Amino acid sequence: MSKSIFYHAGCPVCISAEQDIVDLIGKTNVEVVHLGEAKNRIDEAEKAGVKSVPALLTPNGNVLHLNFGASMADVKG
Repeated sequence: MSKSIFYHAGCPVCISAEQDIVDLIGKTNVEVVHLGEAKNRIDEAEKAGVKSVPALLTPNGNVLHLNFGASMADVKG
């Protein structure tokens, strides 16, 4: 993986965090995945270790959970 993946669910907390992440690391360095719109990516996020969103998966595989917005159970529901 060459760039980070930012997973979110579209809530206000997530949107705010998305803007900050893009500002910090640059739009070309992060793939933004809205799990409410891309439900087929939920399993991928969970396998990577995402427990809640918003979360940033770094290129070396670390998951950074940012300001709790929603649990993965909420995202699936």
